[in-house]
Amino acid sequence: MLTDTHTHLYSEAFDEDQKEMMQRAIEAGVERFFVPAIDSAYTPAMLELKRKYPENVHLMAGLHPTHVKDNYVEELAHVKEMLGKEEYVAVGEIGIDLYWSDEFKVQQIEAFKTQIEWSIERELPIAIHCRDAFDEVFEVLESYRGTCLNGIFHCFTGTFEQALLAIELKMSLGIGGVATFKNGKIDKFLKEIDLKHIVLETDAPYLAPVPHRGKRNESAYVSLVAQKLAEIYDTSIEHVAEVTTLNSTKIFGV
Repeated sequence: MLTDTHTHLYSEAFDEDQKEMMQRAIEAGVERFFVPAIDSAYTPAMLELKRKYPENVHLMAGLHPTHVKDNYVEELAHVKEMLGKEEYVAVGEIGIDLYWSDEFKVQQIEAFKTQIEWSIERELPIAIHCRDAFDEVFEVLESYRGTCLNGIFHCFTGTFEQALLAIELKMSLGIGGVATFKNGKIDKFLKEIDLKHIVLETDAPYLAPVPHRGKRNESAYVSLVAQKLAEIYDTSIEHVAEVTTLNSTKIFGV
């Protein structure tokens, strides 16, 4: 059994074939799908997905850092409302993204901290989005050192030293298609990280692994990530699937 700990199954990219895409994933052995939020516009589609696949799909609530805009206070209010009303297993994806623009950097940091505090109050894990912002993300996480804060550093692309720091701060590393890229870099040191700190993800429909790089990603391809990790760790894909699924169970409590 494989677990995709980060997949946007409700994305418009799957409007034409969501049912078939889900079937391909289940046939590939992916039985658990953890679905991060982006903003309030996607909530109806997320709830509908949960209604269709109640045993397989588990939802997160959160405001994605690239969607922190002028209306972020209203968006955060929506996240808080969802956390109090529906059965969510994590707060995410949340974090800081300075790749496109730093116009809302201050607001991104405020939103990140606010949502972390909600996760601590509810004893829920978080899913961190970080792009061109490792220093800023770690500065925020350090301020919560010693609390019950834990979760997943989604799509981890940092250095070995940053990986160790993330683990020290009770974050597991979300590993996806980037591990299969020729210039992905993380495959160079992953074997130095105990598999107990690793979970699998796709970030579908983005970041498809080789040989689908550049095309639409889907959750079935998490098996390709597992295969790559089996090569890196010199073990079987069954062992990778077993350990990473167990890791995800400990994180999400599902």
